[in-house]
Amino acid sequence: MNIEKEINEITGFKNLELLAMQVVEGFISGLHKSPFHGFSAEFAEHKIYNNGESTKHIDWKLYAKTDKLYTKRYEEETNLRCHLILDNSSSMHYPSMKEMDIHHLNKIGFSALASAAIMNLMKRQRDAVGMSIYSDEYEYYASEKGSERHHQQLLSNLNNAISQSRVSVQTKTYSHLHLIAEKLKRRSLVFLFTDMFQSDKEEEKLFEALQHLKYNKHEVVLFHTYDKEKELKFDFNNRPKRFIDVETGEHVNVYADNVKENYEAAVQFYFDELAVKCGQYRIKYVPVDINESFNAILTTYLVERGKFG
Repeated sequence: MNIEKEINEITGFKNLELLAMQVVEGFISGLHKSPFHGFSAEFAEHKIYNNGESTKHIDWKLYAKTDKLYTKRYEEETNLRCHLILDNSSSMHYPSMKEMDIHHLNKIGFSALASAAIMNLMKRQRDAVGMSIYSDEYEYYASEKGSERHHQQLLSNLNNAISQSRVSVQTKTYSHLHLIAEKLKRRSLVFLFTDMFQSDKEEEKLFEALQHLKYNKHEVVLFHTYDKEKELKFDFNNRPKRFIDVETGEHVNVYADNVKENYEAAVQFYFDELAVKCGQYRIKYVPVDINESFNAILTTYLVERGKFG
């Protein structure tokens, strides 16, 4: 894989807010064919009923239509607080590209658009959203707010993250997560977008940091972003290639077919281990292929929001 060390500016999304709106509208349309049918019709007015709650606010008409229990949501209820965290290290800028298109995204572009779509849903529900972006340093932090000005600031910073090319930028995710855990004073839903590229020792520290968030009563969802064809299936032709670590600059020359089988087995084992470990720490693990739709992410948001109420 010939990865050039590009220093030119990358074009971000021309209208991130509009793209996010289109993603959400398409998702909501699909809800009519899903178990969430009926939920989108009055998005800001209902939440999923949880066992043990009072039954006096159950919407029985909606139950008759959907066979699902929802309670009516009132203005005085406390709205959700959500904090979005984006890994902006060099590996998240794979594959390299000059221009962002909704049908051709790298990992940071996918994560940014997914975050913008979650923000769009939260805006409809009058929820408060905050954001952290990190690489080798803590690049951006904003606490949870629900104003339009705040919403636009977050969109601008998402586009900035995409538009700055990254060369040999490593990160220690765990150190930033500890800082975020200290900053979040009120119980929140925390979404972390990362490709989980770190050493075994760093992985142990990462889960300690995630446990820090859990200890502070936050609900944590790990969106493990990856390019399935290249990073999981290792789908390359068998011409000799130089594979370069975009974070360290280290490289190896190989024929893809010579390592494909062992590579796939090792990576799949790693994915399976991550899922098990997240289960042990009671962290929701959601692997997301950047070449697929955003439905898994937005469905996760709805499910976690319903449990959070």
